[in-house]
Amino acid sequence: MMTKHRIFIAINLPRDVKKEIIFYQKKWENLPVRWVKEANLHLTLVFIGYVEEEGLFNIFEAARKIAKNHQPFSIYFQRICLGPPNTTPRMFWVEGEKSQELAILKNDLGRKLSGLKSKTEAREFKPHITSGRIRMVEWRHLQKKPKIEEKISLTVPVNSIEVMESKLKPTGPDYFVLESMNLGE
Repeated sequence: MMTKHRIFIAINLPRDVKKEIIFYQKKWENLPVRWVKEANLHLTLVFIGYVEEEGLFNIFEAARKIAKNHQPFSIYFQRICLGPPNTTPRMFWVEGEKSQELAILKNDLGRKLSGLKSKTEAREFKPHITSGRIRMVEWRHLQKKPKIEEKISLTVPVNSIEVMESKLKPTGPDYFVLESMNLGE
């Protein structure tokens, strides 16, 4: 039987940024939220899904080519809020400013990995880090829903992209970097 891997492309976060996000998680630890573990905090660029072993090589090759054509840049995160916007909140987000460099990188990866037939996002990508997932049944029973709107100032240098694997467990997913590709190299 062929092993399938649950794959996505992400930007890993520096340790100091992860520590800052954990600080805010603790501020709301009494809420019905399943918090993302520090080691798992990242910014997803492209979710690929289940891939057989031989397909990983093509993903690594495509990601290397895209990474080589992009220069390092930074992303600025300015608030913690509930997301996604304009709908019933399901997550705690660390929301970033729009970034043209990030949008182009994301779209290039999407096109290369999905084939030219695939639809890419027309609007500029607004970065966010999922910090926690709301436990909806318990959340609905809260007498008073909290308003989550916290100003922060975090800078994430983007020097590489990572091909990552998600292994689902009853206690929540664990993420593993399979390969890291430096930008501009």
